[in-house]
Amino acid sequence: MTQGSESVRFTEDTTDTVLLHFERWARDTPEAPALIAAPKYRLPYGVLDAQANRLAHHLLARGLPPGGLVAVGTTRHDERLVAILAVLKAGGVYAVVDAETPRTGRQQLTALQPLEPFALLTHSPHRAALDTGTGLRTIRTDDDATEIAARPGYAPDLAESSDGRATPAVGGPATGGAAVGGAAVLFTASAEPRPVPVGHAVLLAAHAGWTELARPTPQDRHLITARPDVTAFAAGWTRVLCTGGALVLPPDASWRTGHPYQIRTAVESQKVTVLHTDPAGIATLVVDGPRPAIAADRRTGPRPLRSLRLATVTGDRLHLDELDALHTRLRPGVRILDVYGLTETAGAGTCFELPHLPAPVAEPERLSLLGTPFAGCQVHVRGGEIHLTPPGGGDAIPTGDLGVLRPDGLLEYAGRLRDRISVRGGSFDPHSVETAIRTHPGVGGALVAAVDKDGEQRLVAYVSPPPGDPAWDASAPLPEIHGLRNHLAGTVLKEESPTILVRLRALPRGRGGQEDRSALPLPTQPVSERPAVYGSKFARSATGAGDPDAGRVVAAGCLTVVLSFLAFALTDVVWPGSTDLSAVPGPWAALFFLLYLAESLSFGAGLAFLFTGYRLMARRERGRPAGRIRAVHLAASYLLLAWWPQDNAYRLAAKQDWPLQALLVYAFNIPLMIAGLIVAAHLARKPDSPFDYEDRT
Repeated sequence: MTQGSESVRFTEDTTDTVLLHFERWARDTPEAPALIAAPKYRLPYGVLDAQANRLAHHLLARGLPPGGLVAVGTTRHDERLVAILAVLKAGGVYAVVDAETPRTGRQQLTALQPLEPFALLTHSPHRAALDTGTGLRTIRTDDDATEIAARPGYAPDLAESSDGRATPAVGGPATGGAAVGGAAVLFTASAEPRPVPVGHAVLLAAHAGWTELARPTPQDRHLITARPDVTAFAAGWTRVLCTGGALVLPPDASWRTGHPYQIRTAVESQKVTVLHTDPAGIATLVVDGPRPAIAADRRTGPRPLRSLRLATVTGDRLHLDELDALHTRLRPGVRILDVYGLTETAGAGTCFELPHLPAPVAEPERLSLLGTPFAGCQVHVRGGEIHLTPPGGGDAIPTGDLGVLRPDGLLEYAGRLRDRISVRGGSFDPHSVETAIRTHPGVGGALVAAVDKDGEQRLVAYVSPPPGDPAWDASAPLPEIHGLRNHLAGTVLKEESPTILVRLRALPRGRGGQEDRSALPLPTQPVSERPAVYGSKFARSATGAGDPDAGRVVAAGCLTVVLSFLAFALTDVVWPGSTDLSAVPGPWAALFFLLYLAESLSFGAGLAFLFTGYRLMARRERGRPAGRIRAVHLAASYLLLAWWPQDNAYRLAAKQDWPLQALLVYAFNIPLMIAGLIVAAHLARKPDSPFDYEDRT
């Protein structure tokens, strides 16, 4: 089955390039801002073009050959774009490497070695950090700043001599290098980055498809949250600088390393109209951001990112319930484009937005739609696998993703080939199980993986809570494994239903925003059934968070002291005369005083344990049913807090007041016995095995 969209076909005779589009804007609107960095930094198109021209002359003077590959590795965001444009102007091919994460940058430079890069364009501080030991030539823009500034500010003629002399050629046929051939080398966002050469035709066709889809204007201000080496930025800059818009840059490090409030502040202060991000990024900005206090205020209350008119989401798919929640949170009229593409196609591929859905669906949590192709693209589903034809033409590229072409013409995502799980001589795609898990009201995200335990394969469900949006029931507790299996019964085959449950604060994601199964923690023991604390110890340490138990113990201790003091101070108020020791002789008065103090301390400890002890017990009693843990928690709390009211009431009760004596016995003594039996039974019973989660129905 095939999907296709008509568009301009870019062939080897095409002379247009994305660089020419940028240069036209630089010529026609030289004073318009091209780059904006808060609070007051503005770089106009004319100045950006002149700086790129000077660096292009410098590269040619250093011997850059036609089609030479230049790796761009700098943390300065404006210089990065100057370098990209300069390489294209000099007829070269650019590759953006991650200088902010030197280890990744070195991996990328090593992966480029078979392509024989001409040089690394960087700063002196990054040279040693990015050194791969291969002897790659380094051009340091800070050391050569004076020399670069002295170069001509007009575009180089690519026929210029090696001594750097040039004649003006702005907008000329040779500007920007040959229209056919390499333009960029993009990197996949996998753990081991793979370089993907992309030609001028593909880069331009992807830009044309994007322009037709999003309809950008010169008044738009764009913000791209992706890392600079990811396709969303390394090829996505054309969406901005080739349409006359302005790109909002982070003030220091990458947007990805900053707190979400930094992006929200930039969007609001710079009046960003187009946001380019990934599923986790938009959920953090929109769903977890400021929201109306009550649901009734959704129409009139404050909404986040009010300046936005368009948000594009790439890197991974969105489910329909997530799209609906985003529309609920953003102001009416904001378009949200869920874009699916490949590095080989410069990020172009297919796009879906919620209005394309012809009719409501019963379970939006289960459905992820990739939509329809970009202009010039075609989608084929062969043997269940999605094949994508680049927008510039060429052979269809197998994506490794599974899909279904629906009768309504929309492409539905159905999982990934590499995620298939072999079980009991067969295999299945976990995507259908994961989407079924997502229909549970306490689950926001789910991944299913197979692990080996004692020579036996077990299916593990990794779940995360829903984002904290009023459109979702964020208070619903995550399920226990038995409840989850019951929820899946009748929908998922028994042998495909997970037998172990691991709760995470959020599912791990890679550099490009895609869910990363390789980063899932190995289950060591089942987590307890608690509604508010998610994640194993491994998951917390991986994110840098410490063990929360120490803080809870300290909080419980402080609470005990405060409550004990209040109990002791209020004893004579609640039970006047119960602690009167005026008639008690000598040393016995001191002993009784210590008894009264101990009762107050026990009462304070009991209340503190009642408020804080369940979470501590739940973490340490993993493998036991949640109901039993709650019963033991209440029993232990009662064993501590009952003595203060009981003894004070007994001291004031008359010995012959049989109704009151009977009431006290049944109100305190009998419950104390029951509480003791509950604790004894709990301690005597063997804990459940961490892997005793097979179906017992």
